[in-house]
Amino acid sequence: MTIPAIGAVPAVSATAYLPATTATAGSSGTEGSFATALTGAVDNLQQLQSTSNTYAIQAVTGGLDDIHTATLAASRAQVTLELVAAVRNKGVEAFNDIMRMQA
Repeated sequence: MTIPAIGAVPAVSATAYLPATTATAGSSGTEGSFATALTGAVDNLQQLQSTSNTYAIQAVTGGLDDIHTATLAASRAQVTLELVAAVRNKGVEAFNDIMRMQA
């Protein structure tokens, strides 16, 4: 068995797992790009949760052949939910800080 060289492993960018709207929204410099990015992230989260729920139903009913796929879908949905919640919390915290500065 041969082990591939480190250079043979394909590089993965940080934007590879983000929806297309979030990957390009920050670089466009247009107004509303943050809102577009958040909308894309929430849409992506809903899609991941839907996929996870579908696999969970298939696992319960016995229609799932590979439990690995269901586990990956559930993990992706969970991590994405945690990320969206963290971004939301930071946004609320920043808003509260700005409001305190004005008082």
